[in-house]
Amino acid sequence: MGHELTAEEKYHLITRNLQEVLGEDKLKAILNERELKIYWGTATTGKPHIAYFVPMSKIADFLKAGCEVTILFADLHAYLDNMKAPWELLELRTQYYENVIKAMLESIGVPLEKLTFIRGTDYQLSKEYTLDVYRLSSVVTQHDAKKAGAEVVKQVEHPLLSGLLYPGLQALDEEYLKVDAQFGGVDQRKIFTFAEKYLPSLGYAKRIHLMNPMVPGLTGSKMSSSEEESKIDLLDRKEDVKKKLKKAFCEPGNVENNGVLSFIKHVLFPLRSEFVILRDEKWGGNKTYTDYEDLEKEFAEQAVHPGDLKNSVEVALNKLLEPVRQKFNNPQMKKLASCAYPDPSKAKPAAKIPQKNSDPEEVVPSRVDLRIGKVLSVDKHPDADTLYVEKIDVGEPEPRTVVSGLVQFVKQEELQDRLVVVVCNMRPQKMRGIESQAMLLCAASTGEPCQIEPLDPPAGSCPGERVFVEGYESGQADEELKPKKKVFEKLQADFLISEDLVAQWKGKAFMTKLGKLTCKTLKGGTIR
Repeated sequence: MGHELTAEEKYHLITRNLQEVLGEDKLKAILNERELKIYWGTATTGKPHIAYFVPMSKIADFLKAGCEVTILFADLHAYLDNMKAPWELLELRTQYYENVIKAMLESIGVPLEKLTFIRGTDYQLSKEYTLDVYRLSSVVTQHDAKKAGAEVVKQVEHPLLSGLLYPGLQALDEEYLKVDAQFGGVDQRKIFTFAEKYLPSLGYAKRIHLMNPMVPGLTGSKMSSSEEESKIDLLDRKEDVKKKLKKAFCEPGNVENNGVLSFIKHVLFPLRSEFVILRDEKWGGNKTYTDYEDLEKEFAEQAVHPGDLKNSVEVALNKLLEPVRQKFNNPQMKKLASCAYPDPSKAKPAAKIPQKNSDPEEVVPSRVDLRIGKVLSVDKHPDADTLYVEKIDVGEPEPRTVVSGLVQFVKQEELQDRLVVVVCNMRPQKMRGIESQAMLLCAASTGEPCQIEPLDPPAGSCPGERVFVEGYESGQADEELKPKKKVFEKLQADFLISEDLVAQWKGKAFMTKLGKLTCKTLKGGTIR
């Protein structure tokens, strides 16, 4: 017989690598008496990606600690969240989630028979649950409902009532699933505190809440289903995994917002209790780490090269993904995947009456590949007095060369190590013999003499982080902006700086995941 865990050992397993626990005393009290009942829910919206291995590895911890674990496929929530899952695709996406998440759990050695799987619509349409939704709506304010869903429900200018219902349904799930605790990402915190506030008003107990940190994506920001370059899909081929990891943000010595390191910490170490850096003998050969802090320390000291780190993660990740790929490598599963997530490019376009001189391509800001960049060096152009050559990190393996005249307006030393905004899909062009591979976006005054200021990204931004216009978060950037089509020039005509110094396009803010882009002084200016 194996060693029976003490309450303290169970507590350690349940809480390791979590960012926050609400209700620690209650958790310890339950563990001293019986096994913990816990649930994790996932709305069946965008395709699950490798970040889903983070909650999967915690579910493995919960089972090792003897917890009774329920996994909720929140199909109704997926529809309520601004209709991220259209009604006609809801059943197919729920089937996809069930199959892919079970394949992930099997991949990491979690016995499925120890888990309970349930769909939201199995109980959320019952008379009792519906009455409780009405009871809850009679005590919850619109302000509290909107605030609770701010980090989870898609935020739009004119929110639908369905998004306001979302937090209340998630709170009621705790009661109807008869659990002691709910587990989720720290982005769910406002919903968790909402549940703690309002469930007692219906006569139901306040639950424990366990929160994972948000793991950075490959670009350094949150890994997102709607942000293609930030994630690796669970069904990506080996060559796709290699390509995406090669582009991943992994600056030498930088352990902040490093998605590659975070994946090792939150998935690979908990599952394997070690991690092996694979490298050539001439660079010291393979090295096994049994403590994540040692690996992070050596990476910070640049004793571990980003290339070796990425290659080692690639090997370990492909071992995790192979059983998932195999499960979906049959006609039935392939059909499910293609039907649940139809390729938008293959959708039949609605018949349109041709119009003379009509532009077949919509000119929208998501077509421009805007990113946060970090200026690594600034040097005078050898053949032009007014031009300078900057090397800018835009979250790729190699920095890009940008030729600009910005140093005429900003001191050279002030640009060094500064975060800037860069257009990354303009066609490269030679400027006095040096190829400029991207373009800086700056605020400019409208009067004389002309004043120029670099745009300021939100605090905490990282190189490679995507910049988007509010309301155009999910669009796909063109691979290259064709000069003849003048997409950028047409959009640029509506770029401006608002009276409160926010960069905007047609009144909508330029943003990153962390907030709005601003400039220091040029109210009413343009952006060029």
